[in-house]
Amino acid sequence: MAVTIHRRAFEHAKTLINEGKFAYDERDAWSEHQPSAQQESEFIRLHGFAEYGKWYLGINDEKPEDTKGHYEFPYGDFKNVHRCALLSAESRAGQYKHYDIENAAAHLHGMLDARKASSAPKRSRAASPGKTPRGTRHVAR
Repeated sequence: MAVTIHRRAFEHAKTLINEGKFAYDERDAWSEHQPSAQQESEFIRLHGFAEYGKWYLGINDEKPEDTKGHYEFPYGDFKNVHRCALLSAESRAGQYKHYDIENAAAHLHGMLDARKASSAPKRSRAASPGKTPRGTRHVAR
């Protein structure tokens, strides 16, 4: 099987993440979150295979371009990038030695983690029990 990275899809995913269009969901949730075959077909009917393909990190050159089988390693639900889909793609790509796809999925996963961390509320060190702010000395009693 000749599966290669779909660069346009990779760029599309990065844009979506930068725009905040992602779901930071649980590792094993992709089976519940992935679009059904009917939803995929409806998306293709409305938008065509070129737009459909932008949601898949891999292209299988052995399958015709105007088929679902031409696109592999989905990363989202046609609205948002899903963390669970990236984790699944990263794992499967590594299993099948598609290292460029594995690395792309890992990069996107890292982008999600960074976005999530930057949006998390920050705790001050002083607010933690038993901690004093940096540079402050404990008072002897």
